[in-house]
Amino acid sequence: MNLALVLEMAASGLGDRTAVVTADRRIDYAELLDLAGRAADCFEASDATAVLYLGTSHAALPIALFGASIAGIPFVPLNYRLGAKQLDQMVGAHPGAVLVAEKDAGEWTTLAAVHERGQFLDSLDDRPPRSAPASADPELPAVLLYTSGTTAAPKAAILRHRHLVAYLLGTVEFAGAEEDEAVLVSVPPYHVAGLANLLSNIYAGRRIVYLENFDARTWLDTVKSEGVTNAMVVPAMLARITEELSGETFADTPSLRSLSYGGARMPGPVLERALELFPEVGMVNAYGLTETSSTIALLGPDDHREALASTDPAVRARLSSVGRAVPGIEVEIRHEDGRVLGTGEVGLMFVRGEQVAGEYAGGSVLDEDGWFPTRDRGHIDADGFMFIEGRADDTIIRGGENIAPAEIEEEIHAHPEVEDVAVVGVADDRWGQRLVAVVVRRGGSTLGESDLQDWVRDRLRSSKTPDEIRFRDELPRTDTGKLLRRHLVEDASPS
Repeated sequence: MNLALVLEMAASGLGDRTAVVTADRRIDYAELLDLAGRAADCFEASDATAVLYLGTSHAALPIALFGASIAGIPFVPLNYRLGAKQLDQMVGAHPGAVLVAEKDAGEWTTLAAVHERGQFLDSLDDRPPRSAPASADPELPAVLLYTSGTTAAPKAAILRHRHLVAYLLGTVEFAGAEEDEAVLVSVPPYHVAGLANLLSNIYAGRRIVYLENFDARTWLDTVKSEGVTNAMVVPAMLARITEELSGETFADTPSLRSLSYGGARMPGPVLERALELFPEVGMVNAYGLTETSSTIALLGPDDHREALASTDPAVRARLSSVGRAVPGIEVEIRHEDGRVLGTGEVGLMFVRGEQVAGEYAGGSVLDEDGWFPTRDRGHIDADGFMFIEGRADDTIIRGGENIAPAEIEEEIHAHPEVEDVAVVGVADDRWGQRLVAVVVRRGGSTLGESDLQDWVRDRLRSSKTPDEIRFRDELPRTDTGKLLRRHLVEDASPS
């Protein structure tokens, strides 16, 4: 099975149901299949080796993705926020590719063709219909996704058709959505969540409403005007939505049934406020990685409600977990020496399953038994709930003690005058590393360094109290909310 067949199945059963909605266009499932077939002919006519997509979410996105799948070549969404030098490097890695771009994207002599996306869609009307999708080999690369590069330079993760189909089969019911169901997608197309939202909702049969650029008020208005039932946001977006609703008792979004979040760590205060504002909405924490074809663990609506209502600290703590592994995924926590650890023991997280790719342009990183090293540190409780403490590279070793920044960040974020925070380790001759907290204060706050150090010391032991606190207007993050810790470490390190 491949992605082309996924679309063909959806179009066969849901042909006249609306599939995609953008600011200026509505496309049903039958039309989407037809346009994807015409796009495949366009790509084949150029002898394209891949299809690059550069721009925000648009009707051209699913057409280009499925067109590439039908043509049997990989789809490569690029980060349109990158500078010219980085884009040149990425484009240069795909000679002979076709580029579909939001606007005039410059000149790349290595490309087979460059199409402005509006003109690309118009040109498909001049092509004859294609009778049926090609039968793409499930082993072929379907999508190449560049990682966010929060700790190192971005690299291309290879997701083959079989990995993405395994994700769909394991987590989504085919055509299981009711006809009135609509999903609002505001994450960018070069993020694995954007890809997963497109594929999973096509497979389920929902109407996909694209919001090209996120704005909290526009998001709320679109949920209401389009009758959106499902939505996915990253934590930074949810924080802006709760801020937009400051002073409100609840959100006026009567159609909304499910709100999922993921992509970065969710601050506890933001989640609790969201649960108050959306009391009838099922909250879902989806944890996954680019290399695992998206979601590998879920904290579902019932888990959120049970944890929020519980007086048991162990159950209440599940609000900060990423839930339990989805069907078909195995998880192990290992010591640095490779030993498998037991319940509650903190170590390195490894995952295995049919949807786990674990492959880059330079080769696979799976071990001989198919386990993928996520590079996340965490533990699993007695009921199977997974807790992520952060990236292994983020662990701070101070005086021989391993310290997870997330624990300190959570306590600082709980201070009513703190808007955002990150804790990093900086080289120190005495302690090996010293703790530096970089804090964004709420507007009008005069919070000082000693105030926050006392706050942390009262809640955690002194060895976890930041040695230094720096205040900034904002923290460096990707547009999906992931913290760029390496920038903070560079800024805080002595020159």
